[in-house]
Amino acid sequence: MRLETGYEDRRARIELIPLMDVLFFLLVFLIYTMLTMTTHRGVRVDLPRAAGAAEVGKRLIVTVLADDRLQLDGRPMETDDLVVTVADRWRASRTPVLISADRGARLGTGIELLGKLKRAGVEAVAFQVRAAQGRP
Repeated sequence: MRLETGYEDRRARIELIPLMDVLFFLLVFLIYTMLTMTTHRGVRVDLPRAAGAAEVGKRLIVTVLADDRLQLDGRPMETDDLVVTVADRWRASRTPVLISADRGARLGTGIELLGKLKRAGVEAVAFQVRAAQGRP
């Protein structure tokens, strides 16, 4: 005896509602993952003014002029030569390095110089700034 259930003649089909739910959740997780992977790092544009402690003693001063040329203790130098010289001097005496940048210089020049000095092993690097307004 053969019973008919009504499902014998039905063909397979793709249900769209569950498929759309799955795709929606994949999209949400993709967006969430992308947002958590980004690092939010900001760079202050107004670097020449900041509150900081006055430092005394011997320093290596790297100057970034308004036209993005570099000087080490008043002598003009190319970027790679300057980084090598500063790294050698820093290893020899552990003298802190100050980057003194003109307000008209591009910010990228100072940040690139800072990164190159850090990669060369110089650990004590800071930007030289004027005192913030309202402070001596």
